[in-house]
Amino acid sequence: MGMATREERMAGGLWGLLVGDALGVPYEFHPPGRLPPPHAIDLEPPPGFDRAHPGVPPGTWSDDGAHALCLLDSLLHQGRLDAEDLGRRLVNWREWGYLAVDGLVFDVGIQTDLALSALRAGTPALKAGPAGVRDNGNGSLMRVLPLALWHRGTDAQLAADAMAQSRVTHGHARALACCALYCLWARRVLQEAPDPFGSALDTFRALYPEGLEVRAELDTAIFPPDAAPAPGTGTGYVVDCLRSARECVQAGGSFETMVKAAIALGHDTDTTAAVTGGIAGLLHGVRGIPERWRAALRGQALLEPLLHQLLAR
Repeated sequence: MGMATREERMAGGLWGLLVGDALGVPYEFHPPGRLPPPHAIDLEPPPGFDRAHPGVPPGTWSDDGAHALCLLDSLLHQGRLDAEDLGRRLVNWREWGYLAVDGLVFDVGIQTDLALSALRAGTPALKAGPAGVRDNGNGSLMRVLPLALWHRGTDAQLAADAMAQSRVTHGHARALACCALYCLWARRVLQEAPDPFGSALDTFRALYPEGLEVRAELDTAIFPPDAAPAPGTGTGYVVDCLRSARECVQAGGSFETMVKAAIALGHDTDTTAAVTGGIAGLLHGVRGIPERWRAALRGQALLEPLLHQLLAR
């Protein structure tokens, strides 16, 4: 990691999210036993593989990447987290294909769709996300990384903004906590902390003492302090998604090894690989992402201006 500059690692985070997302798109919804072996996983699946979204060209990011770019574009234009502006951009994505490759919207999460309907009906953005215990999909976690790349505030301000952006589509405290923890993890990776995830956990616990709802979610549902977390299984549940990404990153290896491990878990392959790929890109830098994948990523005309503005800050 020390060989890559901070700018290269920031670029690697955004590229890594989008490449991981695009890599996982064809394999979505399949259990792990029905996936190709890791060496055969690529943007173009092996011949005969029953790919998800067969009409989508290889190298296309899904809602994960589009929503992350919506968040980044909002931050760059507003100079702060503006939940109402983010909500409008997400609605524009749903209705007009804003920041989707080719303007094509081909995958929408259940909670996200409900939230966007509420936004269109006039619900305030910070109250739009469903907030029941069963409304804990990974749709706010998948997009939150640009906040950590853009943010210059304190850890407390970063965590608070991570939770606020989640409320636009996912309002339960469990989803909020996962988004905050992921952003703290990304920040510690950029800071080259010896144990980035452990440091992020310690910071979260210091910021949110016992008795607060998000702390209770961390200690009971996400990472109980006195028990080993259940193994990640690559599903769309926000806690499982975060655990899966952590395992794939902490197993080590190259960017390619980490994102292929995420896809090998099966199920919600694009989001697990996007969440994993964002951290893996921060670790390895943009040059650590295979050139063949960067060259084949579609939609670069959408990505490059936003990345340039982010790095110019």
